[in-house]
Parts: sequence; C-alpha cells; structure tokens
Amino acid sequence: MPLVSTSHLAVHYGADIIFSGIDLDINERARIGIVGPNGGGKTSLLRVLVGQQVPNEGRVARSKDIQIGYVSQHPQSTFRGTLREEILTAFDEVRKLEAVLEASSQQLDPLADDAEEAGLRYAETLEQYEALGGYSYERNVERMVEGLGLRPETLDAPASTASGGERTRAALARALLVGPDLLVLDEPTNYLDLKGVKWLERYLTHLSSAVVLVSHDRYFLDSMASQIWELDHGRLNVFPGNFSKYRVLKAERDLRQAKEYEAQQEFIAKEQAFIDRYRAGQRSREAKGRETRLRRLERIDRPDLDRSVALSSAPASRTRQVVLSTKGLKVGYTDGDEPTELLQVPDLKLERGSRTAVIGDNGTGKTTFIKTILGDVPPLEGSADLGQSVRLGYYTQGLDALVDEHTVLDSFLEIKNMPFEDARSYLARFLFQGEDVFRTVGVCSGGEKSRLALARLLITEPNLLVLDEPTTHFDIPSREALEQVLMRYSGTIILVSHDRHLVSLLADSLLVTSSGKITHFLGTFNEWTDAQQETEAESTAVRSQGNARPTARPQTAKARDPKRRNPAAPVIDLEKIIMDLEDKLKAVELQLQQATLSQDLDAITRLAEEHAQTQSELERRLKEWEEE
Repeated sequence: MPLVSTSHLAVHYGADIIFSGIDLDINERARIGIVGPNGGGKTSLLRVLVGQQVPNEGRVARSKDIQIGYVSQHPQSTFRGTLREEILTAFDEVRKLEAVLEASSQQLDPLADDAEEAGLRYAETLEQYEALGGYSYERNVERMVEGLGLRPETLDAPASTASGGERTRAALARALLVGPDLLVLDEPTNYLDLKGVKWLERYLTHLSSAVVLVSHDRYFLDSMASQIWELDHGRLNVFPGNFSKYRVLKAERDLRQAKEYEAQQEFIAKEQAFIDRYRAGQRSREAKGRETRLRRLERIDRPDLDRSVALSSAPASRTRQVVLSTKGLKVGYTDGDEPTELLQVPDLKLERGSRTAVIGDNGTGKTTFIKTILGDVPPLEGSADLGQSVRLGYYTQGLDALVDEHTVLDSFLEIKNMPFEDARSYLARFLFQGEDVFRTVGVCSGGEKSRLALARLLITEPNLLVLDEPTTHFDIPSREALEQVLMRYSGTIILVSHDRHLVSLLADSLLVTSSGKITHFLGTFNEWTDAQQETEAESTAVRSQGNARPTARPQTAKARDPKRRNPAAPVIDLEKIIMDLEDKLKAVELQLQQATLSQDLDAITRLAEEHAQTQSELERRLKEWEEE
C-alpha cells in the first residue's frame, strides 16, 4: 500500500487553476524529485500531500500512523528556547524517559517492600529508552548539526533571532532526526554550501524513508531522484530516472507532441478547405459529413512552452590582458579597533576572458573577498587592483540596490535612460510583460527581484561580471537560459555560487576558501572534485593501513576513470575510445539543452537519438573495459 496516494487532486486560487486532475502514489523508499517553473504549484502540492493545505477538489489518502517530516522553503518558528533546544524536540519522548529514569534511579531502595516491582519497572523503562536510541541521540544531533553547518554559537542563541537560513537548516536537522516514514523537502539546498549539500546527499542516500523533494539543483536531483514529477501548466507528468534522464525523455515527449499537434492542424486545415469549397456544390453531402466529423474531433492542445529568461549574448568591450591582480592581500573586517582576518589570498592575476568561480563553505569569507577586490571593503593588508578599461557589473546576493517603492520600470530606467517602449521590450525578455512593469519592487517575489537585478546589470554592457549567487530563486529553465548567456559572454567572469552545474559548466579555474586562506586551483570544478576524492581516498588508505599488510581496496571512481590510468597500459586504444565517447556525450547534452531552449524540433529529434546511441555505446565500452 502506498504511503500517500491522491485522486483527482486540484488546487485553485480564485479563478486561477494551479493544478488539477492529479493522481499519484508515493511508495516506501521512493526517491521523487519535483520540478517545474516558479509559480507552477510545486509548494502547494507539497503542502497538500503533508496535510497543511486542503485541496479544492480530490482526495488524499495517507497510510495509518504515518510519520511525515516536512521542511518548507521558509520555516517559521515561535519556539521560545534556543535553536539547539528546538532541534532536540525531535527527541521529546526520549528525553521524557530520561527524566523518568533519573527520578526512578534515585528512588530505588533494595530494602523497600516493592523493590522487585520497582526494579522491573525501571528495567522496562530502560529497555524502552535504549530502543528509542537514548544512548546515541545526543551524538546523532552533533553529527547532524555539524553536517548542516550549524555552529555552536548559532545553536545556543535564541531561535527567535535566527536568520532564515539558520531556521531552515535547524528545521531540516529536526526533520531528519525524527526518522519519518516520508520526508518532504521544499528547496532543501537553498541555504547549504557545497559541503552541506554533499553531506545531505550522502545522508539521504542511506535513509530508509521515502523522500519527496522540490529542487532547482540539477546535481542534487541527479544524485537523489529515481523518479521525476514535472508539474507543468497545471498537469503532473511522471518520468522514470534522474534529472538527466528526464531531460532526454522530456525532449522526446515535447517533440512527439509538437509533431502530433502540427499534423492535426494540417489535417484540420485541409478538411476545412474542402468543407468551405464544396459546402454548396455537388459534394455538399460529403462536405457536411466532414464538417460533422471535424466538430467531433478531439483536439490536441498546442504544446505549452515554459517562459524563461530569453537573452542574446551579452556584449563586452575589450580590456587589458590582466583584469584583476592582488599582492600580499589579506581579507577581513575591523570590529572596533581589532581586525579579524578571514582569508590570506595568494598573489593573483586574472586575465581577460577568464572564468573564475569562488567556492567554499558558508562563513569562510567569500563575499567579503569579493567586496575587498572591488574596493567596497578595505584590505587588512596588501592590495587588489582592477585593470585598465574595466567596466564592472556586480550582481549582489542581497539585491540591496533595489528600492521597494520603485516600480519595475522605474528601477530599470534609473540604470539606463532609454525610450519607454525599448525598456519594456528589454524587460519582457526577463519575463516582465504587460502590466508587470508597473508593479512595485516590494511586492515582487525573490525570483522576480533577481531577474530585475540581472536586467539592470546586463543593460550596462560590463566587461567584468562579478556574480554573487546569481541563480538563487531562479527555476531550472531560467538557470539554463542564464548559462547560455554567460557561456557566450566574451568578457571576464568572477562567480560565487553553490550551483554545481553552473560552476562546472562555466569555470576554468577555482578560488577555494578553506582554513583561513584561498587556494587557486587551475582547473575545472569536475577536475577539482576528482582531486578531492583522490586525496580523501589516499588519506583513508593511510589511516586504515597502520601496521597491517596493505590490502587491495575497492577503486574509487577517480581510480577507475580511464583518463587517469597508466598511459602505458595495454588497453590504451579502448581508453581513447571511451574518452572520445565521454567528450561526445557532453557535447551532445549541451547541444540538446540549446535546442530545447530554442524549440528546434528537428535538432531535438536528431540529438535525442544521438544521445541515446552514444550513451549505449559508452556503457558497452565501459563494461568491456571493466571486464579486462
């Protein structure tokens, strides 16, 4: 029996139908990722599934005694204690038993008349306490909050003073510690850094609960999901596999629907032409018959296309060869008279056209580093200099430059004065259409404010783009459109982001913040990840060897990578074939993404077939290589 099932589910707000006719099942150990455009009803669906919202139509059935853990995008807390105490409410039953055991132990008297009975009651309570994890729950809490990046000083502060990100991570910790039958997460990676996201991925991989989550993190969906639910224009479409598999299946489905729609439209046009021509002639009976059949024909709906940010390549003027240089730079801040150092920076020279991503854990100083190199925060020591002819475009994470009282149009025009219609046309490419441009910024959603800030930035045609978390609040189609813009951008990019897909696609080098310093890694994100895995594997091997004789251990993915094997190995020809297939697959995936964005149906057909053939050939060659 499913944990949760629905029948003919519908939600609408006034005349706006959010979704309708949804039938679904959530089975034990399910791993379901929900995707779709912002405003498409994903959060409403989650709230209905967990019982926080009543549907306008349909039925929701939940298995008896099911325990559901739900973490919303913006958890609200009225808890009066500390954040740590709020997390510990996950173990209220255990802590009550703990108090009972402590009180009972002080009352045990071997000379009392009921000593044997009291001893049995104590033993039963102790057994129940042990079964509920009484001896390990505090250790589990510490591991959980450490993995999610909650610091002791944050945990011991009042929950009422916690930031939105801290509340979200605390709610996530509590939900995981409860050990629910069904875990429902709405954008769980929004406030997690790379370390936190990787930790959560590992944790959920071994979790026995069913998991349903909404996410725009494509790496996360690839890692976690075995089924994708696409909530699209009020309908729920179910696809097997992870996000990458969904993209291929969706492209094939969209192509098939478009061809069926076009074929039917062509048939309707021919039939209507015949009816109009022979309505009053000798073949009028045949024409009337065709007209009747045409009226009864079940029409295929025009395929819906997601709205996304639609941009041409962003132009950039030319700069000198070195765009940014640092020398002896130390980054931090001054609290009163006492300086606090956050990062030591190696001497850098970022050249024209380079794409550098700044990555690292939350709180390690990434944003302070950006503000220092741009001159907004003074360095503690050393210098940071922008090159000549640099025109800076800075996208800030907090969107501080936007004024809530201004309209969208006024906010845009204050950056660049231009004809009214030209401004509206440009804003329409960022999904501000019709009367949207006259809304005040204060009533805009987080995604809308992000799009407005991006429009204001790109209209100035900068040649150095500094982007601090640019994809926050963006849905997947808009993220992909932004990626296409940035990939065609001819200027220099410095990017702070936890979006692993964006970083892996864009960056040719990394600035990694860790342990009070920045390390400049001259390679891509995937190469850095491989190097990290290799280092971890070597460290684990050294720790496990001790004085024992070395034993063979399972190879890591890095060690199995044919690109990394000994070039003198006898399977060099097979390795080259695999390398070429991997490169071809990446190229086809990128072309398929571009074709999907431009709705090039012929290209989608050709590339989907090529992707399937290349994937099949790669799997065959890898199997052949592993068997040698």
